[in-house]
Amino acid sequence: MTTATRSARPRHVIRTLLRRPASAIAVGFIGILVFFAIAGPLVYPYDPEVQDLGNRFAEVSWTHLLGTDEFGRDVASRIIQASRIAVTAPLISVGVALLIGLPLGLWAGLRRGAVDAVAGRLADTILSLPALVAALAIIAVLGPGLVNAMLAIGIIFAPGLFRVVRGATLAVAEETFVDSAVAIGSSTRRTLWVHILPNIAAPLLVQVTILMGVALLVEASLSFIGLGVQPPDASWGSMLKAAYTNQFHSPFAVVPSGVAMVLTVLAFNTIGDSIRDAVGLRRRT
Repeated sequence: MTTATRSARPRHVIRTLLRRPASAIAVGFIGILVFFAIAGPLVYPYDPEVQDLGNRFAEVSWTHLLGTDEFGRDVASRIIQASRIAVTAPLISVGVALLIGLPLGLWAGLRRGAVDAVAGRLADTILSLPALVAALAIIAVLGPGLVNAMLAIGIIFAPGLFRVVRGATLAVAEETFVDSAVAIGSSTRRTLWVHILPNIAAPLLVQVTILMGVALLVEASLSFIGLGVQPPDASWGSMLKAAYTNQFHSPFAVVPSGVAMVLTVLAFNTIGDSIRDAVGLRRRT
């Protein structure tokens, strides 16, 4: 693959994302989510942590667009506050998975040998365990909290990412341009990061976008059972737990956080599907 083709691929992917209505809406939604995560305090209708016990379970109105919770806190403000967790939690967990799985997958796919054998067996062992159960075991050692929960999720994600990177590296390593680079004296590090990594970026990016959505769901699950985000910070999972507990007082309360999670995961998956289709189009051309 030539340098010109590699440089054109990102532009082709971006054009595909923006040309398709579904993926363009998904990108816009994630953009709004990131904006809320960064500029949250500037757009809160109310302070999300201020309690008003005399206004508990207020219904949807122009005063409180999504009502209030069991402590009288504005739900819309807490949804916006929780968007920070919805952005940072997947970034932390997928970042940890990349730090572990990417270099190991690249090395195992190019050099194989002992690293490939040991990492492969370890990956098989972790992948054989239910993800949530394995995460709970790691959290039991590290303790509850957002960072520890995301570290646990990242460790669980790493074997799958390792498998994707290793498989893509094995395919690219057989290409002529890699053999030519090695023949003219390219070091292993340069071969991996300059010649192989750019050519496995597409499947890697698809996997990363899908894992972002999965990470959000796992974080919400852990917060739902009290092992993720701790009060008074807001998480869509902990908000859903509180709403579920008080559903007889306010049946609508489960809707905002639930819809926010569904839309965010759907957006990540839509972007991943569009990137995958864009790469397929590029390969067929």
